[in-house]
Amino acid sequence: MRDEGLPPGPSRLRVLSFATSPFAFLDGCAARYGDWFTVRPPGLTPFVFTSEPDAIREVFAGEPEELRAGEANASLGALMGAQSLILLDGAKHLRERRLMLPPFHGERMHAYGALMLEITDRIVDAWDPHQPILLHKTMQAITFEVILSAVFGFEDSGPRAALGSAFERLFRLFGSPLAALLGVPMFQIEAGGMAPWGKVVRLKREISELLFGEFRRRRAAGANGRSDVLSLLLEARDENGAPMSDEALRDEMLTLMLAGHETTAASLAWAFYWLLSNPAVLARLRAEVAEHHGDPRALGQLPYLDAVVKETHRLAPVVPNVGRKLRSPMQLGSRRLPADILVAPCIYLAHRRPDLWAEPQRFDPERFLGARVNPVAFFPFGGGMRRCIGAAFATYETKVVLTRIAAGADLRLLPGYQARAVRSSIALAPSGGLPVTLVAGR
Repeated sequence: MRDEGLPPGPSRLRVLSFATSPFAFLDGCAARYGDWFTVRPPGLTPFVFTSEPDAIREVFAGEPEELRAGEANASLGALMGAQSLILLDGAKHLRERRLMLPPFHGERMHAYGALMLEITDRIVDAWDPHQPILLHKTMQAITFEVILSAVFGFEDSGPRAALGSAFERLFRLFGSPLAALLGVPMFQIEAGGMAPWGKVVRLKREISELLFGEFRRRRAAGANGRSDVLSLLLEARDENGAPMSDEALRDEMLTLMLAGHETTAASLAWAFYWLLSNPAVLARLRAEVAEHHGDPRALGQLPYLDAVVKETHRLAPVVPNVGRKLRSPMQLGSRRLPADILVAPCIYLAHRRPDLWAEPQRFDPERFLGARVNPVAFFPFGGGMRRCIGAAFATYETKVVLTRIAAGADLRLLPGYQARAVRSSIALAPSGGLPVTLVAGR
């Protein structure tokens, strides 16, 4: 498509730094171009980024048929599969969302609290106080085990180990900052399975076979009171009594693993970075947790904990933007945009607007205490009808793991360490794995 009517933006060469230094790239674009700028990734439709509040409000309130979120996320199909909820629009999206929502209802999360604590304790107990700890890798290990246990519900060590190994190999392929190029059709070259994309195809085929086998075993055995997400989805039926197809269920499980594992791990790592950089905040959080004896059932009663998590999401959203593809020309806020472009409400820049947030660069959980959240100023899980269905699960897991470790371990950032955002699969995480040391004796 031609670029008439689009706001200015960085050169195509400069856009490559979005993959390697995403926050710095967005800060630079906002400083130079203001509330609107166009990003032209190689081989993809231009993205028009905006942090203008009126435009964001209109995107989230707009008609889904005219603002197509699934089409905007098409490049993620390389990871998640064409029938993932994230890639669907219209009636298909509504059907799958209705099937997916019940297992992620907020009240259900408490059933997973004890399991999350057990996994956290087991992994943290292996820490060596004499060696630096890469905290982000620890968080990845915890969230990976939570997904395998609470979401997939694996009990048999054989299928669990096989699927876990396949996912770990897939994560390594998508761990590079330039792995985003695998979502661009021109880079999807198999080369007999030797090219990076060929390895992805082979691994996804292996994962599909493992998941289809597990689906057959679960259906044959019946639910038998199981509460893991996979078992609940196998039992789910739409208004016509039809279940999810195996292909759709596979793509949803791929999505839950790839999105839920990486994003929550990155959020936890950022939370620890800000807490360890702000000792007074950490001390206040520990005092609040101690009053409730670390009981995961009481996490909803801890306002300061909730504020810490929200402030982490504000300063370091692990996904920097959402997207909608315009089916026709449209006025959004102060801009008239042509059809077929992608408009991208920028989470990161909206969260740092000085007209919406006082001292936006400062980590200050108190800004959320007793405050009503403006949905165009704060939307770490997206907005409108496309808000992430896993938000309650991810938030609860973040709170369980954060309070357990913060209350029981005395951690220190390595001297001189300053985090910058780097890509970790689909998420943005602290650089260098977030190196810390454990002070023995706490």
